[in-house]
Amino acid sequence: MLAPISSDTDSRKVSRVAILGIVAIVAILLVAAVLLFVNLPDANAFNARVEQIFVENDLTTQAEIKLLEILAQSGTSFAETLTSYRMVIFVLLVFATALLVAALVFLVTIIALNRRMSEIEKRGIEVSSLLISRAENTVYLNNMEFKLTPAAIETLSVLAEARLDDDVMSGAEIEAVISGRNASDCDEAAGATRIKRLRDTLGNQMVSELLVKNIARKGYMLSCPRDVIKMV
Repeated sequence: MLAPISSDTDSRKVSRVAILGIVAIVAILLVAAVLLFVNLPDANAFNARVEQIFVENDLTTQAEIKLLEILAQSGTSFAETLTSYRMVIFVLLVFATALLVAALVFLVTIIALNRRMSEIEKRGIEVSSLLISRAENTVYLNNMEFKLTPAAIETLSVLAEARLDDDVMSGAEIEAVISGRNASDCDEAAGATRIKRLRDTLGNQMVSELLVKNIARKGYMLSCPRDVIKMV
């Protein structure tokens, strides 16, 4: 019961880190946006300055009035440009926030998946049922169906029978049982080749590597409880 509790605790920690990270990102960008918009010049500052010039000076000639009109038009263009810049900056800040939040979520998800995979590798695959059908050349692993070759079925059957007896079989012993010869006359590499072909036929690398355990200097065995194995 300790493993699920530890897993739940890790999940809560990862979720807490993700939430805190998202809040921190939003808060930092919000502060940056506020400071940026506060320090941007007023869009009407140019027009206000032109108006001040008009009030403080007695402009009577046609050239002076024309110049003032040009300045007023320039101020209007400046205000429109600055307004568009504000909108662009706002959109970029929203886009940056979304990207950073998405990147953080993906990072946390990857970390959580890596931890989960590490737990699976440490504990091994949890097999609730293992049904081997020699007639159909099929194995049912946790209700997942795998079509195997006759040679792969023979190899898996030998491993299953050995697991029922709590035996660890070397490559030479596996080859001896299948070929009907003495183990002393069989090559260790031949049995190892059968194990490799069995794993290749299972296809799913994680399932095959965790189901068929390689015990150093001893041999091979199935990493599943004896009472879940059935052979027909």
